[in-house]
Amino acid sequence: MPETGKGEGGMGIRLALEQARRAAALEEVPVGAVVMCGEEVVAEAHNETVALRNPTFHAEFVAIQRALEALETDRLTDCTLYVTLEPCAQCAGAIVLAKVGTLVFGAYDETAGMCGSVGDIVRHPRLNHRVEVIGGVEAETCGELMREFFAMRRG
Repeated sequence: MPETGKGEGGMGIRLALEQARRAAALEEVPVGAVVMCGEEVVAEAHNETVALRNPTFHAEFVAIQRALEALETDRLTDCTLYVTLEPCAQCAGAIVLAKVGTLVFGAYDETAGMCGSVGDIVRHPRLNHRVEVIGGVEAETCGELMREFFAMRRG
């Protein structure tokens, strides 16, 4: 697993947490994502799988799409993606394809995480782009949000 970044992420992970809380309020799995280039917020998103009835509309995927549109480009090499949960295979693939420069995530996902836990797509040596990864930023806060959400759903 990657090194845990305690002091990394600052504003980006806080904004991603705000997005995750919005998702929870909408009864979406509480995952939030933010794309920043330097200090500029380029895109924000949260899971929209329930609202759009589409399992591919994960926070990271939506944030990447919005950032590419906002910057009118096909790559995010100089950007950082902040997300509250370790990305899955779909989102890790999108991160590589969009050539995101840095990924900062909160909680590790031991069941589906593909950025160090179950697998590591974003740093696979055979791919043409490898992402710098900082995992475990605000992991307890991000993980607690998920635990609370699923505890409420289970009743």
